[in-house]
Amino acid sequence: MKALESEIAIIGGGPVGLAAACCLADAGLQVLLIDAGKEVLTIDELAANSSESAFDPRVSALTVSSQGMLSAIGAWEDIASVRLCPYDQMAVWDGEGTGAIQFSAAELHTPALGHIVENRVLTAALNRQVESRQSITVMRDTHVESIEKHEQGSITLLLSGNVSIEAGLVIGADGAHSFVRQQADFTVREWDYGHEAIVTTVKTAAPHGYTAWQRFMESGPLAFLPLHVPGLERSDQCYCSIVWSCVTERAEGIKALDDDQFKAALGAAFESRLGEVLETDRRFSFPLWQRHATDYVQDNLALIGDAAHTIHPLAGQGVNMGFADVQALSEVISGALKKGEDIHTRQVLSRYQRHRKGQNLGMMAAMEGFKRLFASEDLSIKWLRNTGMNLTNKTPLVKQQLMRLAMGL
Repeated sequence: MKALESEIAIIGGGPVGLAAACCLADAGLQVLLIDAGKEVLTIDELAANSSESAFDPRVSALTVSSQGMLSAIGAWEDIASVRLCPYDQMAVWDGEGTGAIQFSAAELHTPALGHIVENRVLTAALNRQVESRQSITVMRDTHVESIEKHEQGSITLLLSGNVSIEAGLVIGADGAHSFVRQQADFTVREWDYGHEAIVTTVKTAAPHGYTAWQRFMESGPLAFLPLHVPGLERSDQCYCSIVWSCVTERAEGIKALDDDQFKAALGAAFESRLGEVLETDRRFSFPLWQRHATDYVQDNLALIGDAAHTIHPLAGQGVNMGFADVQALSEVISGALKKGEDIHTRQVLSRYQRHRKGQNLGMMAAMEGFKRLFASEDLSIKWLRNTGMNLTNKTPLVKQQLMRLAMGL
């Protein structure tokens, strides 16, 4: 068996794990990144075809706060070199009533409320930054087969290929079904939303106007997120990424439709705000669950991103919460190093948990509240939510505070 040692081992090569590797390397640490995935497209390959290639069906709505972190580690410039779409307006309305709110970046004197970025572009940009740092070692196409904790304060990872890693700190960034979380017996509260999310890319008859659109319905929310094609005029920017969250029974019926039927059903659900849906790409779907680890840390172990918490996508906050975890954990570890403290102990790592757990629970509770509020068929609740939306729309100070929260500020 080949035995290796590592100061920090990060399990998971998605955006959150990649960002964590960069931030911790920048804090002066040696980092091992273990990724079950194989090589992906490079940022240069994506940039070479940015005007012609199909959009990734999975996108992220990145907040201003996340943009700041990505800029700090050098990834934002690479993302911008391929394609991203700023949105300076948001339109949210109650599909079962008259309530509506419109948000504008101009109200906060800022150029954008956020950016829509394809997940493969985000991952490629972060991969480039990981590969540019000599203090990061990457093991791809490698699976963690077992995790063993030792009383002396270290962890042994048994990897595929008969490789053993002795690590001082293991960070689980391996997603909603985290193997790290399961192996370390973290307690998790979880429940099925009873929803599926249908995602794809569509082209509409009218331009999206760099607006993020969301209609709330009893069966679930529908979002049209703007996409940008380099080289096209503003009036020709008609591509959107859609996330249609439906109760499972409704989702099954939608998935069974042919393309023409789907376009018609989608246009009707969206109230034809952007005219006819002219084109649709291949559709994908996934079930929606809420999960939350009751603790994020143990001695020598920490969970970040979806490994610690998953959330309904109705506000697009999942990856942003993960990036906020990365920032908090990196700051805690960096601060402890400056004080000469042992960064592997639960005492130190708990500072990260204290900083993030309350904020994550607050966001999750808010999303659960929104879901239940708009799913209600009670007439008094419908009246209250419509009245509340319209009142909020007429109250600039409240709107500005909501926008700042949505931007991660």
